[in-house]
Amino acid sequence: MSMLEVRDVTKSFAGLHALRGVSLTVDEGEFLGVIGPNGAGKTTLFSTITGQIAPTTGSIIFDGTDVTGRRSDRLARAGLVRTFQLMRPFESMTVLDNVAIAAHAHHRRRADARAAATDVVARVGLKQWTDSPAGVLPTAGLKRLELARALALRPRLLLLDEVLAGLVPTERTPLMNLLRSLRDEGITVVFIEHIMAAVMALSDRVLVLHQGQVLAAGSPSEVTTDQRVVDAYLGEEFLIADA
Repeated sequence: MSMLEVRDVTKSFAGLHALRGVSLTVDEGEFLGVIGPNGAGKTTLFSTITGQIAPTTGSIIFDGTDVTGRRSDRLARAGLVRTFQLMRPFESMTVLDNVAIAAHAHHRRRADARAAATDVVARVGLKQWTDSPAGVLPTAGLKRLELARALALRPRLLLLDEVLAGLVPTERTPLMNLLRSLRDEGITVVFIEHIMAAVMALSDRVLVLHQGQVLAAGSPSEVTTDQRVVDAYLGEEFLIADA
């Protein structure tokens, strides 16, 4: 069963086409990787799906319901949640309180929201930072906080925008293991990522965007050996390194 359908979505900004007739489906429980060069339309696609911006044409179907143009806060409460590449926590507030704000979407009582947030903070590996101001977190901690705030919203479909960017390999591995555990819980994930080792390891399928259009889609091995993808994004050195 499809959790998400994007049907012929176009988005224009002052005559500039950021998306050009993009269509895709994501099945329930699937991990879909989205790759492509900078400026390909990846983040714009996420923003149209999750209601930050409305598509110029086309439609977004979430769990069988047309949600095109619906407000992002309503979509988040329904389980369609995203993270942002540029992390903007409330720096003077504690890590716990940052997550508790998100948890309030499903918990009216402050005590219940904080209890739920405490569980999420521990799960993403930030327990030691619980009472610290979010502004003191290193990059890896900020990435985990962004994920924690998303998880506190109880996502059914989670869109991750470069959640591994800026992390060294030793920081990526535990976060990748956490993402795998989300699959085990039945959360459907779509993630934008430039780190191809992570894309290959996590994805069931990969979608390639180029100049606002779908260039290719398929299994990781199919996509990464597609000459169009090599020419537009990966480069011949990827094939040499992967050989």
